[in-house]
Amino acid sequence: MRVNKKYSCLPAEEKGIHIINIRAIEDIGYDQHESTLLNSLSKNPDADCKYGLYFRDGKRKVDYILVYHYKKSSAGKALARRAQQNDASVRSTKQDQPLPGKGVQLEMGDSEPHMDYHEDDKRFRREEYEGNLVEAGLELERDEDTKIHGIGFVKIHAPWNVLCREAEFLKLKMPTKKMYQINQTHGLLKKINSVIQKITEPIQPKVAEHKPQTVKRLSYPFSREKQHLFDLSDKGSFFDSKTRSTIVYEILKRTTCTKAKYSMGITSLLANGVYSAAYPLHDGDYEGENVEPNDRKLLCEEWASYGVFYKYQPIDLVRKYFGEKIGLYFAWLGVYTQMLIPASIVGIIVFLYGCATVDENIPSMEMCDQRNNITMCPLCDKTCSYWKMSSACATARASHLFDNPATVFFSVFMALWAATFMEHWKRKQMRLNYRWDLTGFEEEEDHPRAEYEAKVLEKSLRKEHKHKETDKEKLTWKDRFPAYLTNFVSIIFMVGLTFAIVFGVIIYRISTAAALAISSTPSGRSSVRVTVTATAVIINLVVIIILDEVYGCIARWLTQIEVPKTDKNFEERLIFKAFLLKFVNAYTPIFYVAFFKGRFVGRPGDYVYIFHSFRMEECAPGGCLMELCIQLSIIMLGKQLIQNNLFEIGIPKMKKFIRYLKLKRRRSLDHEEHMKKKQRYEVDYNLEPFAGLTPEYMEMIIQFGFVTLFVASFPLAPLFALLNNIIEIRLDAKKFVTELRRPVAVRAKDIGIWYNILRGIGKLAVIINAFVISFTSDFIPRLVYLYMYSENGTMHGFVNHTLSSFNVSDFQAGTAPNDPLDLGYEVQICRYKDYREPPWSENKYDISKDFWAVLAARLAFVIVFQNLVMFMSEFVDWIIPDIPKDISQQIHKEKVLMVEVFMREEQGKLQMLETWKDKDKRKGENCNNHSPRLSRSRSGSLSSCHSYPLDV
Repeated sequence: MRVNKKYSCLPAEEKGIHIINIRAIEDIGYDQHESTLLNSLSKNPDADCKYGLYFRDGKRKVDYILVYHYKKSSAGKALARRAQQNDASVRSTKQDQPLPGKGVQLEMGDSEPHMDYHEDDKRFRREEYEGNLVEAGLELERDEDTKIHGIGFVKIHAPWNVLCREAEFLKLKMPTKKMYQINQTHGLLKKINSVIQKITEPIQPKVAEHKPQTVKRLSYPFSREKQHLFDLSDKGSFFDSKTRSTIVYEILKRTTCTKAKYSMGITSLLANGVYSAAYPLHDGDYEGENVEPNDRKLLCEEWASYGVFYKYQPIDLVRKYFGEKIGLYFAWLGVYTQMLIPASIVGIIVFLYGCATVDENIPSMEMCDQRNNITMCPLCDKTCSYWKMSSACATARASHLFDNPATVFFSVFMALWAATFMEHWKRKQMRLNYRWDLTGFEEEEDHPRAEYEAKVLEKSLRKEHKHKETDKEKLTWKDRFPAYLTNFVSIIFMVGLTFAIVFGVIIYRISTAAALAISSTPSGRSSVRVTVTATAVIINLVVIIILDEVYGCIARWLTQIEVPKTDKNFEERLIFKAFLLKFVNAYTPIFYVAFFKGRFVGRPGDYVYIFHSFRMEECAPGGCLMELCIQLSIIMLGKQLIQNNLFEIGIPKMKKFIRYLKLKRRRSLDHEEHMKKKQRYEVDYNLEPFAGLTPEYMEMIIQFGFVTLFVASFPLAPLFALLNNIIEIRLDAKKFVTELRRPVAVRAKDIGIWYNILRGIGKLAVIINAFVISFTSDFIPRLVYLYMYSENGTMHGFVNHTLSSFNVSDFQAGTAPNDPLDLGYEVQICRYKDYREPPWSENKYDISKDFWAVLAARLAFVIVFQNLVMFMSEFVDWIIPDIPKDISQQIHKEKVLMVEVFMREEQGKLQMLETWKDKDKRKGENCNNHSPRLSRSRSGSLSSCHSYPLDV
């Protein structure tokens, strides 16, 4: 029999009844209800309560669930089985039978195992906390007879008066009876909008909330004194399940448990293991036969399915079910994905332009022309020999696909795209705020976190021990100084660790290149650069993915030891640390290839060495841009594929399978319990707890960095991001609907600190792309050669102009090639990429004037590009208003209508008062016209006449 304990205000002598004793008494057949165990078995009581969505009476809805662990008495289990097997021994409880008292408690106490101190302490805290919840107006019902052994559930219901009280405290905006017409477009715009609606109708979700609305209810903060303003015809649906769970959660947070000498809210009780979980329920099942229609099922069909990837998201339904904060995340993700479509199209055009003009590119044609017979200097000491420039023909041709004049245009375009995206999102956010009645919403200071209160208590106890008079304590910077110092040292160490790993990969590349150069096969020697680059990038990718997880855990630990006061402060500090560490982790290898590789090589005869034996890496003759493109593409694609497929799909599936095996093992122990259908709160308990939106945002922010920061080297980055996001939206949706417990709805009017991070990345992207174009690519050297050194105004001779000469007799001792005749002839002069004086010059091997001319042009380009693009971005920001004109008009219209409603209400009150006064006068005159004897005999009636207005 399922056990339910309904809480009520008990007399003092009855509050000490032991929970487990009540459980044992009910197990042997004593029940305070009139119905017997046999009658309860004759019909299915679970169907009446819709399998856990309602209390046992089938009327009161379950708004929240508290879960706790308990130790089940072995004697109680034996008595329960005996009662079920022997029907003759089952008796119903008589009404005249006394309540179980201390005598029964002693009798059962002999057969119960002794519970340890910690279990008793947790039980006492639960009893006090739940009693305080009852005093706060909530209604509770306990269920310990579940399919999950040792797990008890407390069902919480908020009655109407509590919902009204808390809605007024929280200033929740609720729809009133007043409805008004939304301003509609006219003329040409109306026709254009109707055409767009018809075209986009197939990609609209089949959800009522997504249809365009022509009328809207006026919203106003709920007030119990002004309930007549609101449409209360259906009180059961006036507060939806999301709002009800939010209200209950606010009560749970501020309700305290004062045992153990300090105050504890629900967060503290969860942290200390008094309760193991707390969550609102999903609306019902999302799959299966005979499933009643509910919002969860609708979301699964129209949103959390890969078959509807081409449709818009039903954002209003997402907000209705999960709350504003999660709704804003998916709205932002949708806007970002839509904005990637034009960026992807332009990126594809730029890439196709490079493919179309690769055969017309004169520098790559000169490098591939074997008639030039350009002999290059060795890439390493001793083991490497001289090589022909024409052997790098494929690399040069591939570099042109990404290093062409269209790349500069694409960089400018992406900088403006980022600014437009931010402005578009601000406007979209304002539309959502208006639609979701958040225009006047201001976030209030949150409740202090449990850890903060514990630290404050510890500090106050220390001062009390020293007999110091103290006011209300709080943590100062002196209390947090050890944590701040730990944070600083740890972050510096982890950034240094990232640099050390990148340096280790550099050593691997250098040593592997030298080892492969010893290969006797020509094919092995020709593919050295490709092999080294590919393997090094894969190593970088694996390290980045591993460190991502490690840094996420360390960032959370560092934030915890700081002991932030509120959840908002905790979240912001965690985001800052995690973003800093993951940004450095993801982009350090790319920064090295873009700005450091090949810059500090030296020259033949005077190379820069690491550990006195390894030469620094050089860029390919076509530049480092192609290698930067390979590095960026592999890290971006690999990170997205592995993290999405392995971490977001594989790990939750694995956890779910492990939980399934554990439950299967438990079910095999009790076949009868296995046959029962699980309650809704039992099913939801087996889902993964909601861990916040920080990992979801972080993944997209890092991707946004890949799309914007180095887009000059990889124009196809927006396309791959678009393809990933189309899957990511449905993947996240499926995870929220089917694999996670329902999160508590949180009100929010924006995406918080993430918007500032996006703006910072957009500004940084302009600077980085300017340096990539000017220093990493050959765009500036080509312009300088074309306008300063070209004899016929073409790019003929550019490759020869960028190469310097070296006399092989000037090699340092022991660094010359072991096989100088590897090419079949004796080499006297070899070439290397640099701007230096030739060996026959007076200042041989010194930096030439051409180098300074190119450097000046590069720096000038950075300054001009950065300021021009920044100005254009600010212009876009200024010219696009943050609030759409129609939304500002609607907000103003709402204010005017609200004033009119209150003015009418005041006029109505005045008219009613005047009517009452007139009635009072008339009744007084009628009473005075009666005879004195009649007046005396009817003094009660006379007094009632004068009391009429007060009665009304």
